[in-house]
Amino acid sequence: MAPDLYLQIVTPFGRTYQNDVKTCTVPGFSGQFQVLKNHATMLSLVEIGMIKIEELGGSMKYLATSGGFFEVNNNQIQIIAETAEFAGDIDEMRAIESLKRARERLADQTGKIDFLRAKVSLMRAVNRMNVVKFK
Repeated sequence: MAPDLYLQIVTPFGRTYQNDVKTCTVPGFSGQFQVLKNHATMLSLVEIGMIKIEELGGSMKYLATSGGFFEVNNNQIQIIAETAEFAGDIDEMRAIESLKRARERLADQTGKIDFLRAKVSLMRAVNRMNVVKFK
C-alpha cells in the first residue's frame, strides 16, 4: 500500500521534518484545516499556530510555527515556514519569559513601542506556550 501523504517542512535553518504521514493539520489564513490523502491541490498562507502531524503508525507530532506558506499537490505537502519548533524542543522557561516580555511591551503606555510588532510577539509567545503542553 502506498503511503497516504508525504510531508516536508522547511525553515530558513533547513529541513525540520520529512516523512510519510496519515494527516497534517495546519493553521491557515482562514482557519485551521486538515489534509488527508487525495486532498485537492491548494496553496495557502500559514498563520501563527500549531501544526499537528499524525504519522502512519498513529504517533502525533506537534510544532509551533510563526507563519509561512503551504502547498499540497498529488499527496505531497510542502510547508515553508518562518519557524517550526517541535513541542519537545521548546524551552518552557524561555517561552514563559518571552510571554512576560511581550505582555509588558503591550502594557507600555509611553507610545514608544511598535504596537503591531508587540502584538505579533505576544501571539508567538502564547502559541509556543500552547504547543509546549504537548511535550
